[in-house]
Amino acid sequence: MLKQGQSIIHVEVKDTHEHFYFGSAAAMFEDSRVKNLIGIKYQTFRTKKLSADTPYENEFLIIRKGTLNIKDHSLYE
Repeated sequence: MLKQGQSIIHVEVKDTHEHFYFGSAAAMFEDSRVKNLIGIKYQTFRTKKLSADTPYENEFLIIRKGTLNIKDHSLYE
């Protein structure tokens, strides 16, 4: 059985088709490869209503928010 884990941010770079995964927006802004392509400041990004259905997109990348599902090991104890 799966249980929902923590939120995860998926970044897809359009021209290179690279994919990056982060545990938070703050962590994403620490990565210079992604930070330079976002085009807005961290404080502005935080005001966006990011979800799986409403990604942030610009000419360089697409940023989606999702949930990392993990196996519920407590069922087997």
